[in-house]
Amino acid sequence: MVLENRLNISSQAELAKAEEKISKQKAKQLFDSEDIAKAKVGLFEGLAFIHSYLFEDIYDFAGKVREVNIAKGNFRFAPVMYLEMSLKHIDTMPQASFETIVEKYVEMNIAHPFREGNGRATRIWLDLILKKEIGKVVDWNLVDKNEYLSAMQRSVVKDLEIKDLLKKSLTDKVNDRALFMKGIDISYYYEGYNEFKTEDL
Repeated sequence: MVLENRLNISSQAELAKAEEKISKQKAKQLFDSEDIAKAKVGLFEGLAFIHSYLFEDIYDFAGKVREVNIAKGNFRFAPVMYLEMSLKHIDTMPQASFETIVEKYVEMNIAHPFREGNGRATRIWLDLILKKEIGKVVDWNLVDKNEYLSAMQRSVVKDLEIKDLLKKSLTDKVNDRALFMKGIDISYYYEGYNEFKTEDL
């Protein structure tokens, strides 16, 4: 099933390509225009701002809380009926240390508030919290795709693995443009999008 989109594309492959190109252009703009500074750090409102910024040209639901239940493999994300409550709880979670920040990130992943594009928006959101609170960001180039995906899968039960993986990949290059652009490419690669390089768009 192809998601309803503003581009009126009915082919999944075509939509994936257009989505990658347009939203990567928007990710680049988010950094270069410094609009990224407008995102409220650590709050769902900030995540919704990032999601809307990336995907508003493609989907009507950009930045809006989903109204359908979704699952990946055998895992069901937070049911719609508990989603608002869950997001309010995440807003109040502490974020003063690396450990608490990752715990908050894991909870937001379980909530999966949007219909599509959760991982890509939430990784930017995570880096903003890390930058503000501990003066670090993740160098996503150092995070292996398979290790990351399996650690995230297991984080629902135990978050030690994802904490260890991300901790080893922290850098203090918090305003490095090249690092941000490469990070976007890696983030999209995790989700199976690797047709375009952000820097070239």
